[in-house]
Amino acid sequence: MTTPLTSFSIDPAVEATGPNGQIAHVDHLAHSDRLREELITVAPGVWTLIGNGLSNQTFVEGPEGLIAIDTGECVEEMAAALRQVRQHTQTPVVAVIYTHFHYVAGTTAILDEGIGSADDLVIWGHAGIEGNRGRASSEIAAAYSRGIVHQFGVVLPPTGPDALVNVGLGRSFRNPDHAPYTGGFLPPTHTLAEPTSTTIAGLPVEMSPAPSDADDSITIWFPTLGVAINNLVWPALFNVFAIRGEEYRDPRVLLAGLDHLLGLGCEHLLGAHGRPISGRGDVESAITLFRDSIQFLWDQTVRGLNRGLTASELTEFVRLPACYDELSITREYYGVAEHHVRQIRNGLVGWFDADESHLFPMPTLERCRRLIEGFGGRTEVRSQAEAALADNDLRWALELATWLVRSEPHADGRADGGSPQERGLLATVLRTIARRTTAANIRNWCLTRASELDGTVDMTRFRTHRFSAAEVGGGDPGVYLRALRVLLDPAAAEGLDDHFCVVVEGDHEPVGLHVRHGVAVPTDGRGASVTLSLDHATLASVLGAKMSLDDAVASGAAVIDGDHERLRRMLACFDHGSFQPSGGPS
Repeated sequence: MTTPLTSFSIDPAVEATGPNGQIAHVDHLAHSDRLREELITVAPGVWTLIGNGLSNQTFVEGPEGLIAIDTGECVEEMAAALRQVRQHTQTPVVAVIYTHFHYVAGTTAILDEGIGSADDLVIWGHAGIEGNRGRASSEIAAAYSRGIVHQFGVVLPPTGPDALVNVGLGRSFRNPDHAPYTGGFLPPTHTLAEPTSTTIAGLPVEMSPAPSDADDSITIWFPTLGVAINNLVWPALFNVFAIRGEEYRDPRVLLAGLDHLLGLGCEHLLGAHGRPISGRGDVESAITLFRDSIQFLWDQTVRGLNRGLTASELTEFVRLPACYDELSITREYYGVAEHHVRQIRNGLVGWFDADESHLFPMPTLERCRRLIEGFGGRTEVRSQAEAALADNDLRWALELATWLVRSEPHADGRADGGSPQERGLLATVLRTIARRTTAANIRNWCLTRASELDGTVDMTRFRTHRFSAAEVGGGDPGVYLRALRVLLDPAAAEGLDDHFCVVVEGDHEPVGLHVRHGVAVPTDGRGASVTLSLDHATLASVLGAKMSLDDAVASGAAVIDGDHERLRRMLACFDHGSFQPSGGPS
């Protein structure tokens, strides 16, 4: 019999109870101590705050002022970081550097210290930051937000067996002490897409693109201080696959960034996440082990792929050696290796793995129904699933229980039904796995899904495409208007060939959408049959479902030039409540 995969244990002895009543793997609970809130003085004039949120905030003092590196998820998070660093220095913040687009939403907190206007603040970052922010909050907004809720346990209770323990890279996605989470992003005033050397706050700085979990990540090197800040080396095994759903993270690109980082010979290594590492030897050892773990996953996946192994066989074939248990940074505290192997394989050669049954699989509902029938009916499958669970045969219990749920439709048509008893059984299997995994992503995903199955949590709103009024109001309106094309219902648009234009007051280019052949093609608006004019704030309210378009027109906040009914006919083809003739926001 093969050695069990390490994604979770089948042994109930690994379960322990945390300070808030959480039931989790003992190592997952212990990992929280590495993420505890602490402002660490790394070197004279260099501080990093961990545990304040999902990311760190780092401060580097130069002859001409303080540099802030990453500003967190909200203004409140950055304000808390500033309060802590002010216990050590009163030097004003004169510059900001973003490591990547994930942690840039607290920047305006710096202005509250009275340094002046946003025009007085130098902000460096990759040229792709604004585009990535727009992508995450427009076209893929529903999937992106739903994935975050699952992976980071956003809807898990504060206390009890299902309560959040940590999120692997930080204590939580957002620190609950920072609610209500005000957005305060300021775009970079200086961007780079190639290695760049400059002087910031009187300090020489070298910044190099280093794609990681985002393609706009950079490594920041202060050569006179021996300090590097990066988004490559994490406090857990790197997440080649994000269970929330993300674009492919190519290990070959990661390795190039890690080799560059290794070549710097830094004395202090600071990250977007995790505790700093000091001492040239310790830094070199940590980077080397981390980069080798990624090469191992890549090399061995390719080795198995060349042997003709299917995706499932590859997860058995590629096992991290014991040497990667030496440091916490290469252990499965975030994602799990078997998922990373599948992602590497898919990233290289796509979804088809030469398993014949995957070539033309049956629709999920029909497949699960036939499997259940072949096993002797629902009662027999449920009985076998319960027996497998009792025997700690969790993978088999998970599959059997999934058939019962996926064999019947949900009210919205998805393959997600089953009786309350059957949904409860699957929830129990998922909770058992959650309590026996070291990986935060797996625990949080399983508990969130279990909570949906048993009715504790309603995830309906996360399956509806929604624009954030704040994001639309603070971003390029064209990004969100063009994103409407992914909301088009082709059945509702059947036979339609028409073109409308939206003009947003101010310095914004008109945006058109030509509805034809079941798609909405973005245009510059020229030649449109109808034009809708409104200001940016009204557009944000309409797209953010705060106001219906009919109400905006009735109030005079929006003006239609052309046939009103013609525009309504086109907009009714989009899955957005604010456009529907009934007039109510969704």
